[in-house]
Amino acid sequence: MKLKNLRKKIQRLEKRLQEGPKKLARLKQKLQAAEAAKAMKAARKSAARATEAKFSTDATKPSSVKKPKRKLNLSPERRAQLSAEMKARWAAKRAAQANAKSDSAGQDSAQQPPPKAPENRPDGA
Repeated sequence: MKLKNLRKKIQRLEKRLQEGPKKLARLKQKLQAAEAAKAMKAARKSAARATEAKFSTDATKPSSVKKPKRKLNLSPERRAQLSAEMKARWAAKRAAQANAKSDSAGQDSAQQPPPKAPENRPDGA
């Protein structure tokens, strides 16, 4: 390696090492400022909530305000398709419930033994 190139490399390295601590200090300062701003914002929000809670009462504010449902922008074909799918799903669910009820009723009757004929019959049979 030529002497000139070696000197240039050394100079660049020294320059980078000098700039490194400056850059690190600047980044740390930015981080500290951002954390302080975040803390101030949180404190301001909590103070605003406290004053809002102090002034608002249950009588003036309805307890359960629901957002209105957002209307879906569906084409009539897609709306019909979704409707058919939902109806099919509901029908399958009802059928499964009916099946489960009939199966449980069928199992109960299968588990019970058939009633025995009384042994002491008056006709002697």
